[in-house]
Formats: sequence, structure tokens, C-alpha cells
Amino acid sequence: MSEQNFPNRVVQRFVETVSVELGPDQFHAMLAISKLPAGWAKPESFSKTDLVESAKVYAVLQSAVRTYYGRGARGVLIRVGERLWNHLLEDAAIGGKAQAAVIKRLPLATRRKSTLELLGKFIGTHPGDISVHSQDLDLLFADHASPNADGQSASAPICYVTQGMIRESLFWATGQRHDVEETSCKAMGEEACEFSIISGK
Repeated sequence: MSEQNFPNRVVQRFVETVSVELGPDQFHAMLAISKLPAGWAKPESFSKTDLVESAKVYAVLQSAVRTYYGRGARGVLIRVGERLWNHLLEDAAIGGKAQAAVIKRLPLATRRKSTLELLGKFIGTHPGDISVHSQDLDLLFADHASPNADGQSASAPICYVTQGMIRESLFWATGQRHDVEETSCKAMGEEACEFSIISGK
């Protein structure tokens, strides 16, 4: 299996967002219980992390949240993903900001796929990492790299952060809430982490 890659700028924002969601005390407690470095609570610790190490950190921290919060982890990580989308927009390069501006001017019916493709550019590192497919009135977001699941094994889907980013990106684009369900996950042995997006009512 090839090593996963992930942008370190996204990992830094992820760490910052987890810290805000959990609060500094809970974040440090989680790191201690998980036997992870205390320095991981500081986003700047990852300013020079390479793509491979960034992917590992991204997966390990999500695993730590799932262990620490149990069933409550799903809601925590979805909220982290929702906040993270807004940070990705803020941090986007000129090309990304221009694409976001164009999307907001598109007819409502065509914004969803374009928005998910933009999200794919934000979190992917190679062409083909992420693909978006139309399914009648619905969409499928396929993450073929999925650093969330790097080194993970689970009996149910675990990519809640991506789920949150998808939900918030679509709300940003359309002002409508969408049902987003992860239907397959690499942590379960699948080829890709796939998310089914049902059009907002």
C-alpha cells in the first residue's frame, strides 16, 4: 500500500479547529491519555511536516478523538469538519478564492458539484485523489486517498471530518442542508471512502 499524503497547511488548521472544539484542557488530556506528544496541541508544530507525516498525524488525531469521546466523537468530528471548511476558504490561494466566487454566481442547481470539486482541490494532493459523480439528482464524493483512514481499521465508516466539510461546503454554496452519508470506508477495507449526498429539500 502506498503512503498517504495530506497538506500540512490543512493539518495545522485541523489541529487549531480541534483545540477550539474540545477546549485546550480537554485537548491536552486527550493527548496525554492517547500517549501523543503534548506539542501536538500547537498548530505551528506541523508547519514543516511533510505530506506523509501530515497524513499520519491527521489520522492518528482523529483516532484519538474517537477513542476519547466514544459515541460522542461523531458529533465532535463533524463539527470540526464544518469549521474546517470555513478555514480552507479563508486560506485558499488566489485561484481557489476566484473559483469560490464563481461558484456563488452559478445557478443554484449547478453549485453543488462545483463546490465539492473545490473541496477536493483543497484537501487532495494528487490528481485523482478525489472525484465527484452525479447520480440522478444526487451526488457521490469519492475520496480515493482518504488520509482519515490511514492505518485505521473499523467495522463502520469513520470519516466524520470529511462528512462535516461536505455538509458545510454545500450549505455555504446553496444555503440548504443536505443529507450526507458515508457509504463505504477504506478503514473497512473498501477501495475508497464514498459519501452519498442527497439534495436539500
